[in-house]
Amino acid sequence: IMDLRKQYKDKFKERYEVNLGFMSFFTKAACIALQEWPAVNAQIDGNEIIFHDYCDISIAVSSPKGLVVPVIRNAENLSFSGIEKEVVRLAVKGGTFTLTNGGIFGSMMSTPIINAPQAAILGMHNIVQRPMAVNGEVKILPMMYLALSYDHRIIDGRESVSFLVRMKELLEDPARLM
Repeated sequence: IMDLRKQYKDKFKERYEVNLGFMSFFTKAACIALQEWPAVNAQIDGNEIIFHDYCDISIAVSSPKGLVVPVIRNAENLSFSGIEKEVVRLAVKGGTFTLTNGGIFGSMMSTPIINAPQAAILGMHNIVQRPMAVNGEVKILPMMYLALSYDHRIIDGRESVSFLVRMKELLEDPARLM
């Protein structure tokens, strides 16, 4: 993602008049994974589980008045530029799933709190250089931890881990998102 952003950020800004940020990549990946694992995009209403066939992605952002959670409605239908423009616009109603980025404050790992009545929230953390084994050799590469908090009444371990694995696959090969 870092390489793609670096390669296309100037052209993207010139064409769409908005920056190409990490949020569009994470939002696109989340939409794909949510459609494959719909329980992660569900909510409980009384004694019923409500499944959504759309992805209204809430994004927690810091503002002068504290944390606000704007919503990108029907994010699964938006392009990268559409997502970035919606992030800038700052909607005000609740979504079906939340992304929160503590990494902008330097967080290496945290446990995000679910934004009720949603069933899950994905926490993104600081990108740091780490030694990793690649084909039997140690390489220094950028790494980011993700944390998924979820409601066990709706989502089990299979769904939560499968959702995270799908996010990892999509984010490690972001060309799949474009």
